[in-house]
Amino acid sequence: MAHNPVNHPLRPIYRALSALAGAYLVVFGIFGVIQTADEGLFGNGDDRVLGQHTNLFWSFASLALGAIVLLATAIGRNVDTEVDKVIGWGLLVVGSYGLAVIRTDANFLNFSVSTVVVTYLVGLALIMAGLYTKVAPAAETGAPRQVRERQAQSA
Repeated sequence: MAHNPVNHPLRPIYRALSALAGAYLVVFGIFGVIQTADEGLFGNGDDRVLGQHTNLFWSFASLALGAIVLLATAIGRNVDTEVDKVIGWGLLVVGSYGLAVIRTDANFLNFSVSTVVVTYLVGLALIMAGLYTKVAPAAETGAPRQVRERQAQSA
């Protein structure tokens, strides 16, 4: 049975990683909106922001995703764990789609290879942070068998 760590001693570092990934998405989104505001929502120009191609839609999406990650990280209480995992996996799906359609007309996000790489890295950082930031009372920590034994002893 798989076991994700609960109350990991490096939890603050993983929460900081999550906040850093969210802040990057927000900064990228803000600069992207400024850079691509005159193109239209799904423009396919040569606009580059922080070394990546973007358009207005992907800039707004990055801004929204980053704000959600930052808000969840600020809330904590295992909300950040679930949000980081869902958004991280979502970014991997979007990055894979962007890689598959990079030189076709279906590239409505205006992705380049550098955008795909950064999207993958941010997604993987969020997934990793989501796996290590879960908290629980001390009685519920440990391997599943140990938790059942503790509960049986206390009953």
